Amino acid sequence: MDVMPQQPPESPQSDHTPPSSDPYVACPPQTSSLPGSEPPPAPAPATPAELPPVSLHTTLRRAAVGAVAAAVLVTGAVVSVPDEEKEAAPPPVPGPVMRALTATNAGAPASLADLTALIGDRQSWVGTHPSDARSWAVLGSAYVEWGRRSADVAYYGRAEQALRRSLDVQPGDRGNTAAWVGLAALANARHDFVTAKKWGETVRARRPKDWTAYPVLIDAYNGLGQYAAAGRAVEKLTALRSGVPALSWTAQMYRNAGRREDARAVAQDAANRAATPAEKTDCLFRLGELAWERGESEEAVAQYGAALRTDRAHPPSLAGRARALAALGRTHEAQRDYRAALSRLPSPAYMLELGELYESLGLGDESRGQYTKLRRTLTQESGHGVDESLLLGRFEADHGDASRAVELLRAEWDRQHHSAAVADALGWALYRSGDSQSALAYAQQAADTGGGTALYAYHLGMIERGLGNLGPARRHLEEALRTNPHFSPLDAPSAQKALDQLGGTSAGHPQEVPPAPEPMPPAEPPQQSPEPSEAPPAQQGNLAAGTTGTTIAPAPPASLAPGSS
Repeated sequence: MDVMPQQPPESPQSDHTPPSSDPYVACPPQTSSLPGSEPPPAPAPATPAELPPVSLHTTLRRAAVGAVAAAVLVTGAVVSVPDEEKEAAPPPVPGPVMRALTATNAGAPASLADLTALIGDRQSWVGTHPSDARSWAVLGSAYVEWGRRSADVAYYGRAEQALRRSLDVQPGDRGNTAAWVGLAALANARHDFVTAKKWGETVRARRPKDWTAYPVLIDAYNGLGQYAAAGRAVEKLTALRSGVPALSWTAQMYRNAGRREDARAVAQDAANRAATPAEKTDCLFRLGELAWERGESEEAVAQYGAALRTDRAHPPSLAGRARALAALGRTHEAQRDYRAALSRLPSPAYMLELGELYESLGLGDESRGQYTKLRRTLTQESGHGVDESLLLGRFEADHGDASRAVELLRAEWDRQHHSAAVADALGWALYRSGDSQSALAYAQQAADTGGGTALYAYHLGMIERGLGNLGPARRHLEEALRTNPHFSPLDAPSAQKALDQLGGTSAGHPQEVPPAPEPMPPAEPPQQSPEPSEAPPAQQGNLAAGTTGTTIAPAPPASLAPGSS
């Protein structure tokens, strides 16, 4: 078996997996010889000297003397040892393999070093124990996590091979649900949310109290835009497995619902309870993301910085801090952080963000270079079964062929991927291709279900402006800039320019109030008409975030119905 070239696994430790109390956690069977390590050599037999036989009387006398001497020594030892040294010695510090398994069994992220050690350990073990279905499932799931966190999508193919091998040895309907959960995680990593939902619901139907099915189901439901089902899965996960991972999922659920303060409070609680550096880093990064979406760039920089003090090479926190630094005008530092993030995790999303930052600064050659890398990377990922239609469609709509973007995103929608992100991207691509009328319903759905995201409000406002709906356009552009005045280095200035043309207001740009007209002499009051006054026109769309009341959005076209083409 091969090992990862990026980070060679550490030498096998003596902390291999003990039997787990959870029947669904994959772990190797225990044997007298630990997997991946040589058993200790047996001691060489001693050669007795040639001595005369000992009489029975001598034997009894020696035994009595020895017993007395041993009692004296033990008594002296007990008297001489201080009380604090009588306490049991602390348990040995777990090695990287045990740490990785402990984190995985709790649903928490493992450090990359520990994950590397786990992969090397399981590779060695299945090489000599090819019929261990549980270890094949552990190895396949570890490959998925490594591929996701290193952006090396070649590991997804290895993951599929290992998980299929696990099911060949022990089918899922005979108790090997860990392999099914691994296949669901792999489908989510490849953005195939329909398949991920199928595997996750299969496990849930057979073992409804197996908590490992719910994280993959939450990911799948969010990718499909089934936010109510995702919320129910979060509640079930919390009931089965409370702790930091469940708190993190709850914070994400609140964020999707637009409950920013609730999301921040729960995410902070998770960060306070985090027990490992990897878990702490993940929680602090989430706090940075929430602060960024609220438009609090300085707070976001502080939270990302706290995450980087825990793990200085955490790529998502580096990219997040770069985004917030750019919003503060610290563009040189932003470019530095983007480059550092890309050197560790060559994510196409980071390439797009850096390219747009370069473009906003007038650095045309640099931005085109990033866009070229983006296209090349997306082509490579597609070759390994990863569906990047959403990101490629967003890129084409703004920087390439809008008609091509519509084609990609319509296909994504037809695959039942009805998330707010896909609805927003498809609506924007239709608008950019000249079909604002068709774009409106998709953009409205994204704004309604996207948690009050500034980008979605901006896109909806621009589409309404193109249709001549100036009042709603002004309101949504104001909402975008109020939520986050610097949500994009390219789009935020466009939003402000459009709003200025509409005569609206935004953060830091109050509308000039015209002087009051001269008072007119009072006129005779007109007779009151018996007819009722005309009702105000119906409000269009949902209310802006933070308001109260109930409005009914216009029904989307038949093409927006789930499962329709």
